[in-house]
Amino acid sequence: MAAFTQQTFKHIGDGVLAQAFADTSTTQNLALGTRAKGFSPTEGVAEFIYLLGVASTLMGSWVTYLPDNWGTKLLTADDIGPVAVAMSANVASQYGWYMIYGKVDAKAKDVADNGKVYIDTTPGTCDDALVNGDHVHNATWASADDTGAASVGWAEVEIAYPFVDDVNET
Repeated sequence: MAAFTQQTFKHIGDGVLAQAFADTSTTQNLALGTRAKGFSPTEGVAEFIYLLGVASTLMGSWVTYLPDNWGTKLLTADDIGPVAVAMSANVASQYGWYMIYGKVDAKAKDVADNGKVYIDTTPGTCDDALVNGDHVHNATWASADDTGAASVGWAEVEIAYPFVDDVNET
């Protein structure tokens, strides 16, 4: 797998979106929590949610978000809640789209194709090493990462409304 690829998803559904899936804005262009579907010829159908960014978010960062204020937090050990993958470098006080269903390139460290997804020690990154309480449910790696154990890279992941619950699996 090559380095992160900004996938081009086109909105499918009624109306025109005020902000493209790959864009970040300092202006809130839609209601926070808005969901929209998109299509990519290479990745298929996907679903996105419009959220408020957080510092250090890069394209492909894993976040958890809070439905009470639609703010995001880079995913770290022992988090609880819904999970999404950033479609842009959507930092603090900016607004953008996050994938919640579909296939996308995400921040990864030393993962194998078809592996389970677990929270890594690097904020906003996941791996496939079993860590009790840090399993990202409804997510599976769809490729190996592009760098191996030496550093954080990217890998394709398939997600279907992922979440973390901090529950031990053993």
